[in-house]
Amino acid sequence: MPILEFVLQVLLGITSLLLTLLILLHKGRGGGLSDMFGGGMSSAMGSSGLAERNLNRFTIILALAWFVSIVGLGLITKLQGL
Repeated sequence: MPILEFVLQVLLGITSLLLTLLILLHKGRGGGLSDMFGGGMSSAMGSSGLAERNLNRFTIILALAWFVSIVGLGLITKLQGL
C-alpha cells in the first residue's frame, strides 16, 4: 500500500502542475483576467481550431487523471484508518 500511495502522490503532483499549465494556455473567452492583458481582441478574432480542440482534450484527460488520483488517495487514507 505505501508504494501505491507514493505513486498516486507523485501522479497528483505532476498532474496538478501540468493541469495548471494547460489551463493557462487556453484562450480567454472575454470578461476575465485575459482581457486585462490584451487577450480580449485576439479571442474575438480567432476561431477554435485543431490546436484548441486538442488542448481541450488533453486538459480533460489530465483532469480525469487528477481526479482519479485524488479519489485513490482518499480511499487509501480511509482504509488505513480502519
